Amino acid sequence: MPFYHTLGQLPHKRHTQFAKPGGGLYYEQLFGTIGFDGMSSLLYHVHRPTMVRHVLESVDMTPRVAVDKNMLSRKLLGFQVPPADDFLDSRTPLLVNNDLIVGLASPRQSMADYFYKNADADELLFVHRGTGRLRTLFGTLPFGYGDYLVIPRGVIYQIEFDTPAPGDENRLLYVESHAPIYTPKRYRNHFGQLLEQSPFCERDLRRPQDLETHDETGDFLIKIKKQGALHSLVYASHPFDVVGWDGYNYPYVFNIQDFEPITGRVHQPPPVHQTFQTESFVVCSFVPRLFDYHPLAIPAPYNHSNIDSDEVIYYVDGDFMSRNDIKPGHITLHPGGIPHGPAPGAMERSIGKKETVEYAVMVDTFRPLMLTEQALKLDDGVYYQSWLDVY
Repeated sequence: MPFYHTLGQLPHKRHTQFAKPGGGLYYEQLFGTIGFDGMSSLLYHVHRPTMVRHVLESVDMTPRVAVDKNMLSRKLLGFQVPPADDFLDSRTPLLVNNDLIVGLASPRQSMADYFYKNADADELLFVHRGTGRLRTLFGTLPFGYGDYLVIPRGVIYQIEFDTPAPGDENRLLYVESHAPIYTPKRYRNHFGQLLEQSPFCERDLRRPQDLETHDETGDFLIKIKKQGALHSLVYASHPFDVVGWDGYNYPYVFNIQDFEPITGRVHQPPPVHQTFQTESFVVCSFVPRLFDYHPLAIPAPYNHSNIDSDEVIYYVDGDFMSRNDIKPGHITLHPGGIPHGPAPGAMERSIGKKETVEYAVMVDTFRPLMLTEQALKLDDGVYYQSWLDVY
């Protein structure tokens, strides 16, 4: 993130001796991106962060693609993804290309006996159902409904879920991005500060707190995703042994309910909803907002052609005025190359309406998406015909 944060104890100058109270020195680690040119943080560990004791098995995590050249609009029934006990086992990849993985997860249990690090990709976790804490070597981030958890690649973490109520389930949308995930460039000045016209500001972003410092040695299992494989390594010290850190590269949380919508006299295009960007896709947030106030305005979105991007929308909650037969947890895919727009009757229904109350997350990719075998199991099979009057 393009703003500075610090937590815990630090020496006065970087790359200098930082003495432990009982003797010896703390171990400095640069946690950086794009070589030494991107955003970075400096962490100070009780133990060397490099002590690998054992290397165990590696498991291929490559998604199994079923449709590599898709030209159908599709609706996936996301809540049909079955829950699983383990956090990583619960992650179900649905839509993929060489830039990202979009999937759903319904984990029943917290990560208690291992730590996780994605060395391939930045992760964006959207919390649809459930509460808990993201525990990292940078500190802890509580999360709940509507939170985006932005986890830069290389962050070691555990997810700790509160026990769900009977009949309830934790539900997450996740995106793994091979390009760094940033806030939109057009909403930042040349210093990196979010502008006054941005739909959110730094005050809305929750940074790590409650730094855990574990001075422990032993066997600590870290599962690391690299080159599409999950490698299990045993380290000789607890990964959460940081006594202090500062910098710009760290996990943070932003809640979709803190996104302030941009409205106008006539319908505004999807970029006004943009929340995050990468070089290969953007993420947008649809939130409750007032409709257009031109006397002849049509609040429903106009038909538009996806020529350069595939559009994915994950429906969270509310009344999705532009679609028919859409429920929370559904995912629609509108592929590039063909136009799409409001469902039959949606344009007419929207005229005269003053506001919409809906939450949804949109991912627009700049290269085509492929569907996995798991995605086809969730496909309703008929959504591509939903613009016919007889659907």
